[in-house]
Amino acid sequence: MEKDNPIDFQELQLSIIDYLQKHWKVFFWEGVFFVILGTLAIVAPHVFTMGITIFLGWLLLIGGILQVVRAASIYNMPGFGLWFFMGILQAVIGYFFLKEPGQGSLTLTLVVTVFFALEGLAKIYLAFMMRPIAHWGRILFSGITALLLAIVVWAGWPATGLWVLGLLLGINMVLLGWTLITLSLQHKLSE
Repeated sequence: MEKDNPIDFQELQLSIIDYLQKHWKVFFWEGVFFVILGTLAIVAPHVFTMGITIFLGWLLLIGGILQVVRAASIYNMPGFGLWFFMGILQAVIGYFFLKEPGQGSLTLTLVVTVFFALEGLAKIYLAFMMRPIAHWGRILFSGITALLLAIVVWAGWPATGLWVLGLLLGINMVLLGWTLITLSLQHKLSE
């Protein structure tokens, strides 16, 4: 029987291991960097939350302006009005995120909270659908965790909106950093 997928996963894994062994120091120091940065985000989550909001504000503002300019330069294209409207909307939201980053962070946190709540409910439902399959409880645990996170953030609203994004970013960076450090050391030791 022929494989539909031309990728040889065993060869790919060996290639990745070889690369990790040769460049383990790069992954180690990248991990250290992420642990430090993540720790700073956990210690001062409000600063990182504002940083996320301001960064996103600039992305939206610049992207919106570019979209308006592009739409205006080819105004006879089908859907011009929708492209123009989306560019204006994007630029306006970006402007408001920059003008009022505190309000922007509240908005972003609310969106993330709704996402976690919906994701949690979907995973819980999916887990019960998968119940006869091995390890279905992991999906259930992930869904319950996401739902609980949404409830905790919502219960502390609006105060949580000023720091939760920075905290989540910090936790994510610390976990990534530790993963990179342990991965690099594991492959250093196997030399």
